[in-house]
Amino acid sequence: MVLRIEDTDASKKTEEFVDAILEPLEWLGIDWDEGPFFQSDRAEMHKAAVEQLVEDGSAYYCDLTRDQIDAKSEEAGLPAGYHGWSRDRAVTDGPGVVVRFRAPDDGVTVFDDVIRGKVEVSHDNVEDFVIRRGDGSPTFLIANAVDDHEMSISHVIRGEDLLNTVPKVLMLWEALGYGEPPVYAHLPLLVNEQRKKLSKRRDDVALGDFAKKGYLPEAMVNALALLGWGPADGVEVRPIEQIIELFTLETVNKSAAFFDMKKLDHINAEYIKALDPARFAELVEPHMTGDDAPWPVDAYRSEVVEALAPEIQQRIVKLSEAPAWVSWIFTPSIDSYDEKSWNKAMVKGKASPRVLDEVINALESESFDDAEVLEAAVMGVGNRLSEELATRVMSQAPVRVALTGHGAGIPLWQAMTLLGKGACLDRLRAARARLD
Repeated sequence: MVLRIEDTDASKKTEEFVDAILEPLEWLGIDWDEGPFFQSDRAEMHKAAVEQLVEDGSAYYCDLTRDQIDAKSEEAGLPAGYHGWSRDRAVTDGPGVVVRFRAPDDGVTVFDDVIRGKVEVSHDNVEDFVIRRGDGSPTFLIANAVDDHEMSISHVIRGEDLLNTVPKVLMLWEALGYGEPPVYAHLPLLVNEQRKKLSKRRDDVALGDFAKKGYLPEAMVNALALLGWGPADGVEVRPIEQIIELFTLETVNKSAAFFDMKKLDHINAEYIKALDPARFAELVEPHMTGDDAPWPVDAYRSEVVEALAPEIQQRIVKLSEAPAWVSWIFTPSIDSYDEKSWNKAMVKGKASPRVLDEVINALESESFDDAEVLEAAVMGVGNRLSEELATRVMSQAPVRVALTGHGAGIPLWQAMTLLGKGACLDRLRAARARLD
C-alpha cells in the first residue's frame, strides 16, 4: 500500500488536511508500506509531462475564460461547454493561460473495471480537458497519471464517483507512452438511511468523531469492510484477518452501500463484550476522566471499573456510555433522585420506611467484603416483612434508589462492596431522612 497525499489543490495543503488522513488510518490500524508521498513535492515531474504533451502536439495552451467559452458556444449554437476553441489559435503561454489535452476526435476508450465490468466512453463525449491550471499548477488528472506510472501502482481502488475520470487518465497514459495501465476497481458510494450520498454537512463521516464517541477501531474496520461486500457464510462479526482471507474485489456489489449505524452499534457492542476486563478498563478510562466526567477526577478508581467490567460491557454499545453505569459509585453523594424511580420505590413502595430502617440495621454489622452476604442481608429484610405483613415487600428497589438515585442499573451487591460501608450507610440514611 502506497500512501500518497493528493494535494495538487494548494488550498488543501495544510497540516489539518494531512492529519485528517493519517490519524484515522493509524487509529484503524491500517499501515502503509511506502510514503506518505506528497504530490505537491512532485510538481516538477508533472510539469515536465505537461511540456512533453505540448511539444508533441497532444496538448495546447488556452487563454479563454469561462465567460468567453460560454459566449462562443452560444454564438455557435452548440451545447454549453468547451468545444476546442483554442486548438488552432496558437496561444502563447503566460499568466492565466491553461494547458488543455487534445482529446481524440473519434474512437472510444475502453477499460475493464473489476467491479463495474466493461466501461466504454466515446471520445465525442470528452472535451479537451485542463491538465495545467492558469497558475501553473498541474491538475489531478495529469498528476495521477504521472504518479501512478512512476510509483508502479498496480491497483487503483477508489469511489465510484471517480469512475468518469479514468478515460481521461488513460488518454494521458497512452499519450505519454506509459504502457500497461493499472487495474481499476471502483467501489460503491456510501449512502445514509434516506439513500442519499453521505455528506460532511449532513452525516457523521469523520472517523475521528467515531473514535471520540467510543467506537473500537477493530469494530469500525469490521463494519467498513461490510459496506458493499459480505462473506459467503453470512458471519459478519469476525476478525480482520478472516475478512482479508475471504475478501475479493470481484465480489463487491455495484449498488450503493448503506452505512447502517444500527449495524455498526451491534458490531461495536460485540467487540466491547469480548474485551478482557483489564483492557476494557484501560480503553474506557479517557471517557471516565475527561473534562465532562460527572465526578471529581481524583475520585475515579480504575480497579472499580475493572471489577464491574463484565456487567458494564453487557449493557453498552459505545465506550462513552460506560460512565453512566458507575457514576453513582464515584460521586460523593446522591444529590438528586430520579423522580419516577423515587415515587415508585419509596412513595408507593410497600413499607419502604421500614425496609430502609431494617436494611440499615442489618448492614451496620457487616464488613462489606462479601457481595453474597450483602445480598442475603438486603433480600432477607424483604422476605421477613413480606411474611409479617402478608404482602410482597420489595427490599432491593428502595435500596437501589437510595444508593444510586435511579431504579435500574448494574447488580448492586458487588458494587456495594466497592462503594464501601460508610458511603452505603450514609446514602441509606439520607434517603430515609428524605422519606420523612
